[in-house]
Amino acid sequence: MPEIYYDNSATTKTRKEVADLVYSMLTENYGNPSSLHKKGFEAQQLMEKARTQISKGLGVADGNIIFTSGGTESDNLAILGCCMAKKRTCNKFVTTLIEHDAVLNTVKYLEQQGWEVVYINPDKSGKISPETVAQAVDKNTAMVSVMAVNNEVGSIMDIKEICKRVKKVNPSVIFHTDAVQAFCKYPIKAKQWDIDLISISGHKIYAPKGIGALYIKKGVRIIPTVYGGGQEKGLRSGTENIASACGFGLASELLYSEYDQMYQKISEIKKFLVEEITKIPNVKINSPQDSTPYILNFSVLGIRSEILLHFLEEKGIYVSSGSACAKGQPSHVLLSMGLDKKTADSAIRLSLGIFNSKEQVPSFVEALKQACERFIKS
Repeated sequence: MPEIYYDNSATTKTRKEVADLVYSMLTENYGNPSSLHKKGFEAQQLMEKARTQISKGLGVADGNIIFTSGGTESDNLAILGCCMAKKRTCNKFVTTLIEHDAVLNTVKYLEQQGWEVVYINPDKSGKISPETVAQAVDKNTAMVSVMAVNNEVGSIMDIKEICKRVKKVNPSVIFHTDAVQAFCKYPIKAKQWDIDLISISGHKIYAPKGIGALYIKKGVRIIPTVYGGGQEKGLRSGTENIASACGFGLASELLYSEYDQMYQKISEIKKFLVEEITKIPNVKINSPQDSTPYILNFSVLGIRSEILLHFLEEKGIYVSSGSACAKGQPSHVLLSMGLDKKTADSAIRLSLGIFNSKEQVPSFVEALKQACERFIKS
């Protein structure tokens, strides 16, 4: 049976067009963007093109696109850079219990430094209430960070409304969103929604690993966390990963141009999956009905996630037990949504991508039925 890859939220296969561009950058347009000669100038121009391509996917024509090593570094730079800039005037941070560890562990560090951190609970569908976030904000709040699309259950946050309400309470608050799972898959309108900082990652959208970006609205002050030669406007020193940056730009342009087509295709695949797996006893859907079509989280009650994951792997089907960064630990997202530990321990995440098809679904469902027959005692 051909392989079925249902773990696109962990990482994606690099598109051929992108890989070809990266190769050409490594072997032909390999100049250092900081060099003053022609090779350097050509490299710099190609990087600026990539920034423009990425900006379009964020709904902006201005602001700064700072290249980083990925979503984790983008989150760290956004949070630590902003809080260091504002620490003399305020020391409160507001976030949610369902953020990626790149945010949560960075915020834990802030707590160790004496910051007051407020964690917002999600509702049972994994969503964050704009009103609850706004209620947590006061004059001492430096920053609010709320992810756009949850990476485990696919719940979609009303970032526009959350940002609006937060700034109504305190206009000086810096609003950040981790949009790693949303970029080019769900509309993000940075300028229209008045978002200050946005973290994104290349390997979630068919670009290479090791490249990400941070959007910074004009006028927002960030203290660098890496010092050196002053690249990326002094905010992320070190010779740029130009090949991957250009690959990221092309990948974002391609996926953004395919948005409607892919949204419909992935929605149809997910609908088919839900229809078929809910016919199987012991299956419980954990993702909300209006979650992103790209993510489907469900539990097979009676089979631990790790056992089911490896059973499917033997059949050439690749899924996740949650965030790839959690390495098999019980999902903090599912537990914060109120699911019991047994349900969380049996959760599986399917994350779909452009290389998936409806034709793969029957093979997956058949494998799932076989797992139930083998592991669930009657």
